[in-house]
Amino acid sequence: MYNFDVERFLNIQNGALSLQDDFEEAIDTIVERGIENVFFVGTGGATILMFPAEYILKTNSTLPVFTEISSELMRMNHQHLSQKSLVILPSLSGTTKETVEAAAFCKDKGATTISLVGHANTPLATMTDYTFVNFAADDTSCESFYLQSYLLAFRLMYKRNELPNYHQIVEELKQLPTALVKVKEDTEDRASAFAKKHKDTPYHILSGTGVDWGETYYYAMCILEEMQWIKTRPVHASDFFHGTLELVEEDTSIILLKGEGLSRPLTERVQRFAEYYTKELTVFDTKDYELKGISDEVRSLVSPIVLATLLERVSCHLEKERNHPLSTRRYYKKVPF
Repeated sequence: MYNFDVERFLNIQNGALSLQDDFEEAIDTIVERGIENVFFVGTGGATILMFPAEYILKTNSTLPVFTEISSELMRMNHQHLSQKSLVILPSLSGTTKETVEAAAFCKDKGATTISLVGHANTPLATMTDYTFVNFAADDTSCESFYLQSYLLAFRLMYKRNELPNYHQIVEELKQLPTALVKVKEDTEDRASAFAKKHKDTPYHILSGTGVDWGETYYYAMCILEEMQWIKTRPVHASDFFHGTLELVEEDTSIILLKGEGLSRPLTERVQRFAEYYTKELTVFDTKDYELKGISDEVRSLVSPIVLATLLERVSCHLEKERNHPLSTRRYYKKVPF
């Protein structure tokens, strides 16, 4: 594969999974003390990467769950944030200003705080009640954050007697990193062809739904916009038919991300429309990949991780074809804002 280090990838994803025992110890203690709700709080892409775990909790647990933007949380009078809240704060750098401030804000409210960071001894890592460190870089952080948030969500449900097959699911997750490498290999040619075809395409509509909506939003905003300066319109598959459909012409690029969960029929509806009205529909469907060792039940949960890992190959080839490094920025960490 072009510009990809398999061993590095496996080390990072297995590193996320190796936190299982520590996660279990922390969650067990927190649940036994008593919590009334859970918050995922972060900034930018780190927040969006918590959407699948939030969705899984909402569809499988009665534990109230909220995902909030750090800066917004501190300016609103959130009636559910209290000393009975568990707040999970992701930040790869551990230095994100708003997330560090939000951690202090939540602690002042008496909430229990957990940080997920890529570096120890950073401002966020040193101020939360529980800190979990797994190094990752931009091209590996999606899967790492997804896996960590899943382990936390699954353990929360297990302790609440809402996930009796917890141990089976976690054992299957341990097979996922190797399966993801195969996904990347199987996507390589298609990713290269997509990048060659669309290297000059100025605008894409991206659509997804359910547990995959976060990855749809993330890839549009944090990769295509931030890292490639390509204009996008991320739209939930249900909302596609309440505005965005009127932008579709025969040369409009639509990227559809299809998972295998309850919301799959909603993406299929967009696909039926797009196949008729545009010649530039690209569908990435997790059903096209084997995922050895992963049951149908778990496949429906991990589809955002599969989509993230295959889209990394698309990003890598776009970088090459557009001669635009993914690390290049005009404004981010370049100018004050």
